[in-house]
Amino acid sequence: MPSLNGSKALKDNSVEQLDPLSDVFSPLQLPCGRSVANRLVKVSLYEHLADFWGGPPNKMHFGLYSHWAHGEWGMIFTGNVQVMSDHLTLGRDVVLPHDLSSSSACQPFAELAKAMHGDTKETGALAIMQLSHGGRQSTLGFGGRWPFVAPMAPSAIPVELTNAGTQTSLSRILSKLLFETPREMSINDINEVVEAFVKGAKLAAKSGFDGVEVHAAHGYLVASFMSPQSNQRTDEYSAYTDPLHFLRRIISAIRAPGVVPVDFVLGIKLNASDYVLGASTPNEERVLGHVQDIASWNMVDFIEVSGGSYESPDFMSETGPKSGSRREALFAQFSQRARASLSSSPEMTSRPLILLTGGLDSPSLMTAALSHGHADLLGVGRLSVELPYLPRALQQSAGKLPPRPPTEHRSQPKVALEQTVRMLWASVPVAFRPQPPPLIGAGMSMAAYQLAMRRLAVLPVGLIPERFPVVPRFSDVAVLWFYRAPGSSAMTFWVVVLLAACVAVMLRFVVL
Repeated sequence: MPSLNGSKALKDNSVEQLDPLSDVFSPLQLPCGRSVANRLVKVSLYEHLADFWGGPPNKMHFGLYSHWAHGEWGMIFTGNVQVMSDHLTLGRDVVLPHDLSSSSACQPFAELAKAMHGDTKETGALAIMQLSHGGRQSTLGFGGRWPFVAPMAPSAIPVELTNAGTQTSLSRILSKLLFETPREMSINDINEVVEAFVKGAKLAAKSGFDGVEVHAAHGYLVASFMSPQSNQRTDEYSAYTDPLHFLRRIISAIRAPGVVPVDFVLGIKLNASDYVLGASTPNEERVLGHVQDIASWNMVDFIEVSGGSYESPDFMSETGPKSGSRREALFAQFSQRARASLSSSPEMTSRPLILLTGGLDSPSLMTAALSHGHADLLGVGRLSVELPYLPRALQQSAGKLPPRPPTEHRSQPKVALEQTVRMLWASVPVAFRPQPPPLIGAGMSMAAYQLAMRRLAVLPVGLIPERFPVVPRFSDVAVLWFYRAPGSSAMTFWVVVLLAACVAVMLRFVVL
């Protein structure tokens, strides 16, 4: 988490000036009337546990979320639940059922909501389903479409992976292998997607969830409508004249009378990074304007501030926005300005709460973020895998986090081999090295946490190490696909194994 300019910087050494944990564990009421027991939110993480090419939640999801329910979080978010089965991200997404009238199709979602609530639904965490659409970032081969069927997007602008802002030969090849040029959405396409988000909200309410979060970040479909980089339309959905039109339609349709209960929680995940890409300085006024417009609708309970996209994947990296970057400066300061501007706005009956996600990895940073007005809610992602019982642990240990477990012992031959390969790689002139885009490195880091979630899902609740070990390895991306979801077919499993083997070869001998 970056520090902020001025006297109210978020720094670890400020802990002695703060009242430890009292703000973190204070309750808070959302505009819809629902209450959050504390400010700690387990935000969305891609679980990679569903069947290949998408499916419903299964017992692996139930086991995983039971751990977080035991942790006494204020809110618990699912990973991204795709509203359309032909626009997945990495193949193992949870997908809405086609028919909401089928009790058997909806039952897995009800079981997931039950697992997230644990034994204390009335006083426990609020269960929030995150709704998403992959858009142009729905990958080739894993996105749920037949080969050569293009994904949908506001404009026919393909994803272009880059390395430090430059498209290298390797990033250009990977862009072609992973992403197709999308087709521009028609008005009928847009209407269908809006209805799909409404369908997701209805399913959530029917299944016992307390609310939904609309994913408008990380370059996915809703975010791509808001960015001139991916939306060059000239109609009412133009990113230049009305960038929030598509999002406003989705939110209004969910809040329409009779769709969901009046106390149903509705949030939005925004992407701070979209407002600095391609600009010499962060366009903070533009993103603040969007937040104020969203708040003025008086329909949203919280706004989560995140960052990154597949083209610049800060959200997938282990440390979040890079230190010293323009993106980091905006990410650090934006939430404070947004919260302050919403508090002073006369146009809203009650302002949405600001949920800050990224880098809050110590109790001192958490308390500082609240006491200095940077956020109302504290989003915890990967730390929630290492410490699924984080809120409970903080209260029982007087605000002290257990240390990370020591790195496991590795054989000397294996260490020597990797060191030799790295030395040979370093001897190759930079001009001749294929430079992988950040997506590759970020994906390897993300895979380590997804494998940790898989291990966590099969362990009994309450009987795990004090701090769950997460050890990144080069092989994680390939190993991640050697997984057969409960109830999946053997043929599907072996197809995935073959794809994983190809990925392993590429990562081991091309990406070091």
